[in-house]
Amino acid sequence: MRVLVTGSSGLIGSEAVAFFDRMGFDITGVDNNMRADFFGPKGDTTWNRRRLESTCKRFRHQELDIRDRAAVDQLFNEHPFDLVIHAAAQPSHDLAASRPFDDFDVNAVGTLNMLEACRRHRPDAVFIHMSTNKVYGDGPNHVPLKELETRWDYADPAYEHGIAEDFSIDHTLHSLFGASKVAGDVLAQEYGKYFGLKTGIFRGGCLTGPQHSGVELHGFLNYLVLVALREGPYTIFGYKGKQVRDQIHCHDVINAFWHFAQNPRPGEAYNLGGGKGNAASLLECVEMIRKATGKKPNLTYSETNRIGDHICYYSDLRKLQSHFPGWRLTYSLDQIVDEMIQVISDQHRA
Repeated sequence: MRVLVTGSSGLIGSEAVAFFDRMGFDITGVDNNMRADFFGPKGDTTWNRRRLESTCKRFRHQELDIRDRAAVDQLFNEHPFDLVIHAAAQPSHDLAASRPFDDFDVNAVGTLNMLEACRRHRPDAVFIHMSTNKVYGDGPNHVPLKELETRWDYADPAYEHGIAEDFSIDHTLHSLFGASKVAGDVLAQEYGKYFGLKTGIFRGGCLTGPQHSGVELHGFLNYLVLVALREGPYTIFGYKGKQVRDQIHCHDVINAFWHFAQNPRPGEAYNLGGGKGNAASLLECVEMIRKATGKKPNLTYSETNRIGDHICYYSDLRKLQSHFPGWRLTYSLDQIVDEMIQVISDQHRA
């Protein structure tokens, strides 16, 4: 099998490269390190690309900007891909507001370039689009919530399992990032439903793993562990620090993609996160890190929350699990945090 991975030096992309390399597939990775442009030196993913080049025998890196329509078309014309993992994105709410054209050109136009080139040249390929739970905007904030000692949670029993795929994306505040991701999400659905392309859309919760180049504007858990181990400053933005996210390890993300690829359902969208079992508040994550290391970040608090940010969000995984009963989460939140602490500690000692 021949696999194309966009954003191959990022968290999800690099995990996909390693996953499919272990399976013996030939992988072309596309990445132009735009994360360094978006987030500065701390967001640079060159180290991750070099790691893949040294450890993955069947991986070939190609410097390419998905906004370059002609280059994307040529790539698909020249290579007979069987599976496409489209993980390249501009991932930050705050950055989108300051660079709206870059945000939309990457998340929406870049996705259109990919879909159309796939349709023209590789119509039988499976196309996985990495979307986000931010397509629901701040709608989840309007679900009745209850405030507990260390977290917010849903008060309405209808949301006992979290947010499902039939949750409305309309009449909500998305942020410009959320809007550009909605555009890419709906385009990928439409290429499945209208053209019959084998598209699968995965609306990620908090995707995480040890190879994340976490920064303040993106990569919450990785950045929190990094700052905690240094006992450095960390600002909590609103909601008393009780805002809840569901963490999913990048391996479990790619494994979900692989299950879909073996039995694709064109145009289907799935919520993909850690679910209720892997959900925790910011304060709870700080405490988990403290118990494991004896260290915690130097916390300061701002009453101003990030625009469009969720107070409480965890994914209802029942649709995904019903369509692909062989898939399950293999990493608990404790395992995710422990692994991240170990990897970051080792990097600091190196």
